[in-house]
Amino acid sequence: MVDTRATGAADVFQAIANPTRRALLGFLRAGETPAMQLANQFDLTQAAISQQLRVLREAGLVAERRVGRQRLYHLNPSPLRDVADWLSDYERFWHDAFDRLGAYMTSQRPQQISKTRQGYRRKPPSTKGPRQ
Repeated sequence: MVDTRATGAADVFQAIANPTRRALLGFLRAGETPAMQLANQFDLTQAAISQQLRVLREAGLVAERRVGRQRLYHLNPSPLRDVADWLSDYERFWHDAFDRLGAYMTSQRPQQISKTRQGYRRKPPSTKGPRQ
């Protein structure tokens, strides 16, 4: 059976895979921002930023509002909830794995301590005289 959350979030995963798009999302966390102001944050052309914003818009991560000739963008974080939900399954996996590792390490600790103490015992002094 296919997990529909994973396939439905594929566009969102693709959108957030790009560091420029992640940075754009970070800027938009502060609130609605004009496209030109966003473009000024990067060493990219206005067209390149527009393309990145289009990918984010198509994934549902940003919305656009026009005021005259200006385009204002704002963050729509709700698609990220699907990603977070999908990732939570793996978070539980890692927590369980680390809990099992911790339990194993705790069970091995007394044995390791006794081996370590035996390994570091001071050797008795040599009965031979000094080297010449």
